Amino acid sequence: MNATSAGALLLCRAEYDVIRPSVPLLREPFLLAPAGAGWSALVPEGEPWLSGAEPVDRVLSGWAAALAVATNHPVLALWWDADRAGLALATGFRRPVGYVWLADGTPAGEDEAMHTFVARLGLDPVLDLQDLEALTRPAPDADARARLVGLTAVLARTGLVLPEGVAPGAEPDGIRAAARDAGVREEAAAEKERGHTAHAVGHRPTGPSVPAIVQVAAGFPLTVWGLARRSAGWTVAGAVLLAHGALALARDRGPVR
Repeated sequence: MNATSAGALLLCRAEYDVIRPSVPLLREPFLLAPAGAGWSALVPEGEPWLSGAEPVDRVLSGWAAALAVATNHPVLALWWDADRAGLALATGFRRPVGYVWLADGTPAGEDEAMHTFVARLGLDPVLDLQDLEALTRPAPDADARARLVGLTAVLARTGLVLPEGVAPGAEPDGIRAAARDAGVREEAAAEKERGHTAHAVGHRPTGPSVPAIVQVAAGFPLTVWGLARRSAGWTVAGAVLLAHGALALARDRGPVR
């Protein structure tokens, strides 16, 4: 795999502030940026995942699955390299659904995947499905990048607005720079908003929360399963659940300010 042409983008169907607390749990540097109403974008900042130790689609599926479980929101992974491009949609504990195109845009996935994609994201089962199915048919003038752009065009109907310069198939350096700028602007706006509400007092319930217990209970066997299969993606997903649940339990049991 050519590291200079390979790239990845995670699209989370949740607001910036919902996704942000879970990003460090992936144990990889990511750039987070808002991506329209109800969407956020995550761009890998480093390149260790391009070492070739594990297929890029499997790495991305593991990241998406970990975030989907940790945040309880759908996460769509888009990836591309010199030979292929594809997607992986993770929703909760269900097995991610994926699709692949060759570099020239030739479909190389199961048609039924788009039906599952529409159902899990709550898209229009007629209009949206029709446009997505068109991406699974041969088209001489549509390469793999055009397929991914067509996919995000369909998602734009749900509120997705990618930051300028953050586009699937684009050069990774440009995507990282654009995501970094968008994230800085969002943080500045959030800091300003926090300044207006600095004296607000909130309350939170004490005692362990059910989601935290579920995450810990699910994370342990998933981590063991990933280690047994030597799958870095699923091992990370299990570790994220364990860490996220443990942190939540620690916060719940800690003193309330």
